[in-house]
Amino acid sequence: MAHRPFRFSRKRWLRLAFTLNLALVAGLVIHQIWLYAAKPAFESLHTLEVSKIRTALAGRESYRFAVVGNINNSVNVFRNTIVPSLNESGVDFLVSAGNAVASGQQESYRAIHESLSRLEIPYVLTYGEHEDSDFGSYLFYEYFGPHFFAFVAGNSHFIFLDGTGKSSTSWQLDWLERELSASTAEHRFVFVGLPLHNVVSEAPLFEADNYLSDPRLAEGIQALAERYAVDTVFSANLSLYSHQTQNGVDYVTTGGGGGILMDMQGSFHHYVVVEVSGEEVSLAPVRLNVDQPGWWRILGSVASTIYAFFYVSYPRFLLIVGLLTLLAMRLYRLIFEERDYYPNFDIDPTPYLSSPLRVAMVSNNYFPFVSGVSISVERLRQSLVALGHGVELLVPRYSKLYADDAQDDASVTRLPTLFAFGEKREFRLTNPFNRRFRQRLRAFRPDIIHVHHPFWLGSMGLWMGRRLNVPVIYTYHTRLEHYAHFVPLPGALFRNLISHYLIKRFSNRSSGVIVPTYSAEEYLRMIGVKTPTLVQPTGIDTRRFAAANEREIATLKQRFALADDERVLVSVSRISKEKNIGFMLEALFDLKAQGAERFRLLLIGDGPDRDAVAARIEALSLSSEVTLVGAVAPDAMASYYHLGDLFVFASTSETQGMVILEAMAAGLPVVAVRSSGIDDVVRDGFNGYKTPQNHRVWGQRVSELMEDPALRERLGRQAQTFAEDYDVERFGEAVTHFYAETLARHHGRSR
Repeated sequence: MAHRPFRFSRKRWLRLAFTLNLALVAGLVIHQIWLYAAKPAFESLHTLEVSKIRTALAGRESYRFAVVGNINNSVNVFRNTIVPSLNESGVDFLVSAGNAVASGQQESYRAIHESLSRLEIPYVLTYGEHEDSDFGSYLFYEYFGPHFFAFVAGNSHFIFLDGTGKSSTSWQLDWLERELSASTAEHRFVFVGLPLHNVVSEAPLFEADNYLSDPRLAEGIQALAERYAVDTVFSANLSLYSHQTQNGVDYVTTGGGGGILMDMQGSFHHYVVVEVSGEEVSLAPVRLNVDQPGWWRILGSVASTIYAFFYVSYPRFLLIVGLLTLLAMRLYRLIFEERDYYPNFDIDPTPYLSSPLRVAMVSNNYFPFVSGVSISVERLRQSLVALGHGVELLVPRYSKLYADDAQDDASVTRLPTLFAFGEKREFRLTNPFNRRFRQRLRAFRPDIIHVHHPFWLGSMGLWMGRRLNVPVIYTYHTRLEHYAHFVPLPGALFRNLISHYLIKRFSNRSSGVIVPTYSAEEYLRMIGVKTPTLVQPTGIDTRRFAAANEREIATLKQRFALADDERVLVSVSRISKEKNIGFMLEALFDLKAQGAERFRLLLIGDGPDRDAVAARIEALSLSSEVTLVGAVAPDAMASYYHLGDLFVFASTSETQGMVILEAMAAGLPVVAVRSSGIDDVVRDGFNGYKTPQNHRVWGQRVSELMEDPALRERLGRQAQTFAEDYDVERFGEAVTHFYAETLARHHGRSR
């Protein structure tokens, strides 16, 4: 059948846009985390800068320094105009009166540090309202120093206060009084990020709340400034320049370094130069745009604010835009895309049933490694070949562990192993990007790709299906959450989140899902799988398991020294933690302690916990009652089932009870722990019993069947009849019809 070339539909473009946007958001989130987790690029800068100021003013009676406020929103004005002007002005150092950063976020502190690094003079910062915002107080403390501090340089005492309310009012006022009363400096300058309300006139109405909010602190500062002859109290936060004198103290508000300027006389970009000459102190604002019309200053201020936003916060801006875009795309899909939750009854699978199909099957394990998946894959392969379909099998190579690889026919492609683990290195992780894998698939030109695992080679099979425009069928074999002990991740995280998400995502990306039982289908629907499903257990060769080879059975009885008065229990499973074998041993220990009829459990299988199970058998004194048989070839299993009087099982990790069906086909009634996969094939009181995970109840059912030959015979006969509905011939036919429906749906949608 000809394959259509791969094209990008509108839906695929939307999906690509969604994926790229999601990647952008993920990258920006990682960037934000890195900003806060990375080691600080600078620390305690005030210690170094104050030392430079003291050195510059040592022994001098005359010097000049600049004060600028509200750098925050005019980064370009500060960087491109104020900094060059200061570097050429001859001032000795710079003081920010407050609001140097756009916000207290990490990016803002890094941006202001980069701007201040352009200065050729020392600088110190006052802790202002913006420095405190967005939990920025700890960053200011880490990068610059304490929120309030003081130092003496030259003949002046410089005192910096915290006007944000972050620090205790009583403590600050007490500290300020001690600083002023003990000061012997000729001049005193106080800096507080927010202005005192009663010393500024003509402030814009909308900035009425931008004053020091604590009246007790404001009144205390003013009283102490007047009592101890403070020269000047500097503040920022308002978008204007204001200079007033009250009771011999100058109060200067310098908010023109940034902020949105107003069309009023005092609103312009500026900085203040303070000149100290002996006993004299003079103040003079340096106006930067005073000759421009008011409306032009406002326009430039708005442009400067926008520039500052992108300069400081563009990653955060992109993050917000990305999140909004993701939300918009999601809402678009929810609201405007048509949805029909009913199956499409117009699809016609007939054209795909009239000719043989080419089926590429991909599995992470296969014979000679014996597992439920290996058996299921092989039975499906044989069924499809018997129906005339072409099958290409792509599986791991086991040549270093088993010699059986050499027995493969030409339809089996073995892929080299990257990594092997397990007690016998039986779990093989192949190279999913192996060129041979891709080349073999392309050369085979499959009509459909059937994968048996939601990861590794399964993921590559799904990817190749999209590349070749071929539908992909996924068989849900394994309850991944029960295999958390094999995964190098926190168990609860894998069990409760990752495993279910992996199954859901892979199933929804597939064209169809085959599940062995209705309980497995219900699980997929509960986790959000919407892909069409086929409920079809793995078929079994009922005639082979029903037939008894008396000679082989006699040999096995002699081999295991089975007595005529012993009831033989058979269990088949991988010897591993998820199979719950410990529960079964403890229940049998209780049975023995209660004086139950003589029994022997033949535990068939191998696995990583064999030694632990053997030790547990010894500890429970069950060596005479439990025999670890080891691995048995699938072709020889029928005789082992016929050794038994009943089949026992305790695993809760199954998606289907394949070994249970095999035992039933051999005429054995079953006692199993109720779980998914078991619930669908064991009918209580008809072909066996399913119990809660309770030693007493499970053991009681085993005891009933051991002691009642008539009950055992009746349930065994009914179990054999029940198993006939799962014959392997029906398996291949049902899967073929599902392939045809999937192909009709896939290519119908492509057209």
